[in-house]
Amino acid sequence: MNLSFFDQFTSPCLLGIPLILLSMLFPALLLPTSNNRWITNRLLTLQLWLFNLITKQLMLPLNNKGHKWAMILTSLMLLLLTINLLGLLPYTFTPTTQLSMNMALAFPLWLATLLTGLRNQPSMSLGHLLPEGTPTPLIPALILIETTSLFIRPLALGVRLTANLTAGHLLIQLISTATFTLLPIMPAVSILTTSILLLLTILEVAVAIIQAYVFVLLLSLYLQENI
Repeated sequence: MNLSFFDQFTSPCLLGIPLILLSMLFPALLLPTSNNRWITNRLLTLQLWLFNLITKQLMLPLNNKGHKWAMILTSLMLLLLTINLLGLLPYTFTPTTQLSMNMALAFPLWLATLLTGLRNQPSMSLGHLLPEGTPTPLIPALILIETTSLFIRPLALGVRLTANLTAGHLLIQLISTATFTLLPIMPAVSILTTSILLLLTILEVAVAIIQAYVFVLLLSLYLQENI
């Protein structure tokens, strides 16, 4: 029984070929493509409004130099948002429950922000490792602590996204299993668990949106520190 709960996090395969790449690219096919017409339909208008809203929110903590990253951050936000939301549908696979994928997204982008700071303003970037006015005996310990916290950032990004989505999917599966098990035995309790499952699903939709936003927002804050 315990193994069946975690089978949903196993990457699906077809003829021995992992389909995780297909599940990552499929959400992009659902987005309508723009055209050259003067008047667009409501769906394209809603999509453009959403793009502008996301870009505006992500660019707020950044100065003008950081606006060069608008395309990367907005694309990452839309990718995580669509994958997280589509993963809540039945019989689907959520790639963002895989720590390997989240680390593959977090580590290169974090490293890019760090290298950007070391190239543009190396003294200020290295100055973050030692706060001003630190007593001399505490300098080695503080440098070690700040360096460790710096290198933990990509790990925290990946683990946070993985843990939140994995816990939500497990809770939904546990409560749905309990609902079907209690239905012939105690119908009243089954109806109660169904209402709890509905509320939990709404909560998971909010978590999927918030976690995608937090992931990209933290990257933008790391970028702001280095530009």
